[in-house]
Amino acid sequence: MNIGDKVRMLRGREEGVVTRLLEGQLVEVEIEEGFKIPVLRSELAVVVADEGRLMGRPADAAAPAAPAGKFSGPVLATRGVYLAFVSVNDREMSLYVLNNTDWEIPFTLGEEADGKYKGTAAGVLKRKTSLKTREVLINEFEQWPIFVLQLLFHREGFGTVPAPLVKRMRFRANTFFKSKQKAPLLDREAHLFQVDEETVVIQPEKILDRMRENTAPVPAIAVTKPASVVDLHIEQLTGDSAKMSNSAMLQLQLDTFEKQLESAIATGMADITFIHGLGNGTLRTELHKRLGRHPHVQYYEDAQKEKFGYGATKVKIK
Repeated sequence: MNIGDKVRMLRGREEGVVTRLLEGQLVEVEIEEGFKIPVLRSELAVVVADEGRLMGRPADAAAPAAPAGKFSGPVLATRGVYLAFVSVNDREMSLYVLNNTDWEIPFTLGEEADGKYKGTAAGVLKRKTSLKTREVLINEFEQWPIFVLQLLFHREGFGTVPAPLVKRMRFRANTFFKSKQKAPLLDREAHLFQVDEETVVIQPEKILDRMRENTAPVPAIAVTKPASVVDLHIEQLTGDSAKMSNSAMLQLQLDTFEKQLESAIATGMADITFIHGLGNGTLRTELHKRLGRHPHVQYYEDAQKEKFGYGATKVKIK
């Protein structure tokens, strides 16, 4: 499921378009002009292009009549333009431009290097189509130019047209090679980058006004350096564990872990060890899951097996 995909609610009759990918399993869906709601992916089905033909109606036909008070007109995919790098072999990648919107998009693709521009491709992308533009060499990644994509938007009939878009993209290895996912339209794994993602408009004058309103000095917050070894056994954290449910005990242990880890990071500690015990492995599994995605954790490992067995984890902080 990608930005620009048309979807149908599994528990209702509404249809819409994916406009943003949110955290976890949520996506933002526009079900009528300007009205957007968060929905679980599991509650949606992607409407494929051939569905209308199989159901005996044109693919672009309006959705079936909705109950009174519900929007029943067509919803357009207005965002969903991507650059996609698809591996050909271990040396080359193919560069595609993807139009997963309902706009017809005249475009140019070029590159800038040493202050000079060179056009490499141009054309018109029909709605829900893709175009392969060129090949790039992986071993020349550090010499790749700035890719420059210019877009216009067209659709017959009345409506509001987006402004022309110029996007310059320079890729860095630490982010480029982590971007692999299934590309819309191609239905293949690719290094995928959205060109027309929504941006937050920063208004400097409003920021300055807000700063002037809040001129009172902010008191410094003292952070206490934690012990190098933190015992998360529930009896070490509270004397009322007999009155607590299993979920409440686990939440207290996780809250303590998060607080002590953040304090260790804030006070510049090189490492910290958490004793979680063996038990059924739930606490250990949850700790390792959170450590694995923490941006300030360099690595973690079982700590001092001769002392703790497998009941403790040592965390190395960046």
